[in-house]
Amino acid sequence: MQKLFAYGTLKNEEVQENLFERILHGTPETLIGYELNEIQIEEEFGIAHYPIIMETKDSNDTISGILYEVTMKELHQVDLYEGLHYKRVEVTLQSNQKAWTYSAF
Repeated sequence: MQKLFAYGTLKNEEVQENLFERILHGTPETLIGYELNEIQIEEEFGIAHYPIIMETKDSNDTISGILYEVTMKELHQVDLYEGLHYKRVEVTLQSNQKAWTYSAF
């Protein structure tokens, strides 16, 4: 299993149901050294706003999220879902666990 840190739309049960055909169960977790920003993405019906994280390396910057376990196949599904605007990066969480998350390019 792969660890996935979610901080935005991936926490949404409807999104999870569409992506994985199941609801994920996770635990609260914190990412240190990143800040939460917003990205604008042009979609079929106009501009949509989504959260995106950017590394700051400042230990005062933290992001709250949820840590999930997913299969490698599900992780690849997330890669497709996140598209061209996000990149998958490995991060170390406050609990010292390593996990995948999606960040700005």
